[in-house]
Amino acid sequence: MFDWIVDPNAWIALVTLTALEIVLGIDNIIFISILVGRLPEHQRNLGRRLGLGLAMGTRILLLLSLAWIMRLTTPLFTVVQEISSRDLILIGGGLFLLWKSVHEIHASLEGGEETGEAGSSAPSFAGVLAQIAIIDIVFSLDSVITAVGLAEHVTVMVLAIVISVGVMMFAARTIGEFVDRHPTVKMLALSFLVLIGVTLIAEGFETHVPKGYIYFAMAFSMAVEMLNIRLRARRRGREPVHLRKELPLRT
Repeated sequence: MFDWIVDPNAWIALVTLTALEIVLGIDNIIFISILVGRLPEHQRNLGRRLGLGLAMGTRILLLLSLAWIMRLTTPLFTVVQEISSRDLILIGGGLFLLWKSVHEIHASLEGGEETGEAGSSAPSFAGVLAQIAIIDIVFSLDSVITAVGLAEHVTVMVLAIVISVGVMMFAARTIGEFVDRHPTVKMLALSFLVLIGVTLIAEGFETHVPKGYIYFAMAFSMAVEMLNIRLRARRRGREPVHLRKELPLRT
């Protein structure tokens, strides 16, 4: 079970896979941060941890079901092209991500996330965890397929997942609070989730979209937004005190 410890290639695979798992988990962190941002303040940190814990548990369970994962590519039926269980999961997850992202954008623009749409109550803790669990399945499938392709030992795969989720748990609160403080960053993140949803649907229809292009576009857009945030902060610092506009406090 632990024969890989003396294998240098296994350690290289562990480091590489851990880094890739963190990169693949960025969109998951953003999604979780946006969802738990609608919870009361005292529940947000617990929601982030449980959400990432669900992600880790889902990935490990999928890894321990490697034979089942391999059967996911078996065609179930044909509509223009062959559709497998994996394709259905990717298409369903992409549609869910599209719906949820557009819903969050609408709520942000109309003020629904603070007052509730049409007087509706705030989302429940269990409801938020259920939504996180659904999308975790889609993100975990992509992560597990990557792990299977890079590493030979299941122990190495599980260890890489545990380490990457631990890093994400450490950074999730900081990322979530940063997104909450900057509405433009939240809108940009939601736009990325729309893009990811479209990509998942395309992957479900066997249309490969290089993820390097997507991550480059995300990184470039975030870099530009960071410059805009810094510029706005400097401008506010130069304004006379009596001319500065106070930002509304979040409750």
